[in-house]
Amino acid sequence: MPTLQELIREGEGEQVEFKKKTTHPTRISRTLASLANTRGGYVLVGVDDDGRIVGVRDAAEEIHVLREAATHYVDPPILLTFKEVEEDNRTVLIVTVRESAHKPHRAQVAEGDWRGYVRVRDQSVQTSSLTEKVLQREEPTFEKIPLNKDELAVLDYLRTNPRITLAQYQKLINVGQRRAYRTLIKLVLHGYLRHHDKQKEVYYTL
Repeated sequence: MPTLQELIREGEGEQVEFKKKTTHPTRISRTLASLANTRGGYVLVGVDDDGRIVGVRDAAEEIHVLREAATHYVDPPILLTFKEVEEDNRTVLIVTVRESAHKPHRAQVAEGDWRGYVRVRDQSVQTSSLTEKVLQREEPTFEKIPLNKDELAVLDYLRTNPRITLAQYQKLINVGQRRAYRTLIKLVLHGYLRHHDKQKEVYYTL
């Protein structure tokens, strides 16, 4: 298991999430389900978004909320392991979520509303029924969805270029980062693009 400082240096990503505190089981359940559905990972409770250690006031209370989320707000339930680490006179809780053998897991986001999530970069992204087939190791049959001109533009670009980054796509269609990112993730989840995050800069290919 990596040390606390190693995880902080790694930063938030596909396998690491920072949380100042857990406020309610429904909020953390999406993160837990997304990690279990992807490659597993760690939630650092007591660390803010910038990687600064703020500590937790009551580790036992945090553990209670996390166990409640993993047991009653994730279906099927998942098992978490906890480690308390003292750093600069502050307590940080390292929560380990293992990649599950019982995918897909869904998180309860409201009464009677259960949704699947996967981890894409540092986000918990809602799945489609197609993604859930992939999680279950079923052979997916990609249903073609209507594409708009911005979505078609990236496919056209990749027919003559080996890869595209988020920044390149923003420039290509002249939109903001958030909208460009959502478009690329939609195309990944529907099987049009492949997402690569093993290098310093994330990129996409056909």
